[in-house]
Amino acid sequence: MPNPVVIGISGGTGSGKSTITDAIQKKVKSNITLIPQDNYYKNFVELSPQERAKINFDHPASFDNELLIEHITLLKKRIPIEMPIYDFKKHARTKTTITKLPSKIIILEGILIFENAKLRDLMDIKIFVDTDADLRILRRINRDMVERGRTLESIIKQYQSTVRPMHIEFVEPSKKYAHVIIPEGGKNTIGIDMIVAKINDISKN
Repeated sequence: MPNPVVIGISGGTGSGKSTITDAIQKKVKSNITLIPQDNYYKNFVELSPQERAKINFDHPASFDNELLIEHITLLKKRIPIEMPIYDFKKHARTKTTITKLPSKIIILEGILIFENAKLRDLMDIKIFVDTDADLRILRRINRDMVERGRTLESIIKQYQSTVRPMHIEFVEPSKKYAHVIIPEGGKNTIGIDMIVAKINDISKN
């Protein structure tokens, strides 16, 4: 039996990675195991809530890449994993996990998955979602206010102090590792259909 195919989908915050991932999941004929990098933030339970709020969550050092690499490796060997769940309001992992079963197609999605060389080496197809900064910040504001209970002031402050600088330093340069670059995010239906066709072709084997 062939090894599962790992597809990495990266791009800046609010670029449309999740929209493209959702579209792929709806159109691909095979089962897909989705692994969001956001679930693999380090567990900062030893810090106070005030100290956690000051962490630069857009820096590669904030992710537990060692565990993520271990889990992707296990899935490629067709071994189930227990994926952590991250509470973005408390900036800490919850006590529960999600059982993820291996499948033919594994999608790894996150802003910094191309930054780590060992993680890149586990991917068979690398896709970068390229979207203008003004659209990305608007989407981030909406997401963080609705889903994460944050204030507009805190979102803008974080964007200026860490999100934008880290995008320039780490996310944008990682685009060079992509096999495919999709402009306009989820609105690029032609790009999505091409990827779906490729995945369906791989899934036949």
